[in-house]
Formats: sequence, structure tokens, C-alpha cells
Amino acid sequence: MLLAKSTAIIGGLLGLVIALVAYSIILNPPNQVPTIDDISKTTKNTVIAQDRSQEKTESKELSLVEIFENAESGVVRINVKRPNPELRGVSGIGSGFVYDREGHIITNDHVVNNAEKVVVTFLDGRSFNAKVVGVDVFTDLAVIKVNASSDALYPLPLGDSSKLRVGEQIAAIGNPFGLSGSMTSGIVSQLSRLLPSQDSGFQIPDIIQTDAAINPGNSGGPLLNMKGEVVGINTAIQSESGDFAGVGFAIPSRTVQKIVPVLIENQIYHHPWVGISGRDIDPDIAQILGLQDARGFLVINVLDESPAKKAGLRGTTETAEIDGVKYQIGGDVILAVDGKVVRKIDDILIHLQRQKTVGDQMVLQILRDGKVTDMVITLDERPASNLANGLPANSTQR
Repeated sequence: MLLAKSTAIIGGLLGLVIALVAYSIILNPPNQVPTIDDISKTTKNTVIAQDRSQEKTESKELSLVEIFENAESGVVRINVKRPNPELRGVSGIGSGFVYDREGHIITNDHVVNNAEKVVVTFLDGRSFNAKVVGVDVFTDLAVIKVNASSDALYPLPLGDSSKLRVGEQIAAIGNPFGLSGSMTSGIVSQLSRLLPSQDSGFQIPDIIQTDAAINPGNSGGPLLNMKGEVVGINTAIQSESGDFAGVGFAIPSRTVQKIVPVLIENQIYHHPWVGISGRDIDPDIAQILGLQDARGFLVINVLDESPAKKAGLRGTTETAEIDGVKYQIGGDVILAVDGKVVRKIDDILIHLQRQKTVGDQMVLQILRDGKVTDMVITLDERPASNLANGLPANSTQR
């Protein structure tokens, strides 16, 4: 009887062991060969994980301390000597940054304008005489070059200024008042501003506005995003005293990427030109013209021998009066360029700067005599100055 019970117990235990082993084999089959679907699924998951890791790395933001430490070696001080005191002083101080390992340095045209001698000083104190390679007065950009060893050259990465957003934090590095290697920070206050060019009489389009402190000596230095990329070139301030008053301006990196390689290769950049001046449509002009919306650009003057003149664009021919104020009317109203709505002159200028080159065609949608029509214009090279074409320096033209 006892033997029978023992046998039954042993048999039960053996059965339990066998069942557990079988269950384990089912869950974890030994040496299982993966199927094509298994491999595909694993590869896909790995790629997704890598993409997410890359996105995380690309989107990583640095602290202001890290930005400065990473960029300071690539920012330079520029000392300029001019032959005539009337040419913006006997000497001047500006900033710049290393563009490539060939020794090219980016700065402002107004920093090296009319320079007799240009000296570049690096972070470690080494100084080199620099040669002006190319300048573009229309965007206030200049390229200079030094024959420095590679251990002195730390090119700064260019970012994409088109991705900037108002309110985004940025930092400026330069030499304000000659104080080398100074950094300030702030935010992007606004985008796509127009900045008058004192030297050319034209407007510089697509400008970044910032509240980061920019003072004399900062000109030509980099404006960096929080990834440490150059998104602008500090170029001007708006101030009654000449010192920073909360509004600074920078040329966007998008413009730098378009123009600087051409300056390095050809020493000059040829800008496209339309050859008109006028004013934005305001509510009073909209009322006179019977427009529902106060948007568009009214052509007042069309310059002789200009692309606009050749295409048949018309300027104003008469005047009208509202509330005792006389307005010029009768000219074409530009409503769109290449299918893009024109709210004001800024839209035309920015489109030319970003999208067009000399010889390109541009389709203007215009309002003439109450009818909307399209006009094709072929862009010529812009003349050296609008002053040479009979227009006042403050005229808004393109």
C-alpha cells in the first residue's frame, strides 16, 4: 500500500517536471531561426530608434556658457585703419568670424569699407594682416582672408535662419567698444525687417531684429542660436545716442549662404533689380482706388531703361485728395509676385533676395484701371546706387 502511494507520488512529480519543460520549450524554443518578418521588424525598430536618437541630438540646446566656449575661438577682432579722417574715422574696430579652413572671415562691408589696412586678432592674441576678398554693399557683407595656420582657424557652423521664430533665445559675440570676446544674449524680436543702407540708398531686406545688446564694435560678429549655430551677422542698431537702445539688427544666415560663396569666387555679387519706387497701400489709398483690402504696393515712379520700364509697368499719373491730403494715384498696384501675395514692399524685396538672380523672370500680378492682370518681367542687374538714377536716398525702391 505504501509502495503504491510512493509510486503514484513519483509519477506525479515526473509528470509535473515534463509539463514544465515542455511549457518552457514552447515559450523559448531553442536555436529558433528568425524569419524574414522578424528581421524586417527588428531592422525597422533599430532605424526608428536611431532616427529618434539623431533628432534628439540635433535638437539639443546648449547653455549660454557652452555656446560661448564653443564659439569664442572662431570669433575675431578686426582693426581697420583708414587713410582719411572723413572716411568714418582714422581707425575702427569691428568683429568677424571664421568661415572656413582656407582663412576666409565674414564681417560687415561697413567694417572694412575704404580700409587702408585690416588686422585680424584671434582669441589667443595672434594677429594677421588681412586682405579684402569681396564686398557687397547691398547686404553689408564682406569677406576678408588671412594666411593663418590651421590651428588658429575654427570655422563656426552656419545655421538655418529660416527656422528662427520670434521669441527664440539667441546670443551675440563680438568686440563692443573694443572689449574683446564679449557676449550678450536676448531673443529674436522680429523677422523680415527692412534696414536702410546708407551707402547704397537701397533697403536691405529680410533682416533679423533682436534685443540682444549690440554696440559699436559688435558689427560683423555672429548671432547664434541655442545650438551654437550662426544664424545672423550683427550689423546695426537703432539708437538716438549711437549706443544700444534695445533694438539691434542682423543679416540672416540664409543671405550669407547665398552671397558669401559668390564673393569668395568672384569678389562681387550681382543683385537683381526691378527699377520702381512707390508706397504701400494704406486705407486712404485703398478707398480712393476702391479696394476692399489695404494691401499691395502702388508704383509711383518707373525708372528709364529699367526692367520695369521694359516690361511696361506704369507709374502714377494724377492725384486725389482725402481729408486735405493729396495722394498720387493712377499707377499700377502690385498684388502678387510669382503667386505670392504682396501686402507691402517688404514682400517684394524679400522674394527678390531669397529666390531671384539676375536674368530670372518674375510674374507680377497687377491692378490696372480696375482690372487684374499678369505681367512678366526679366530682372536685370541692379545699378551701383539709386542716387545715380534720380531717386532720393530714402526712396523705397527695388
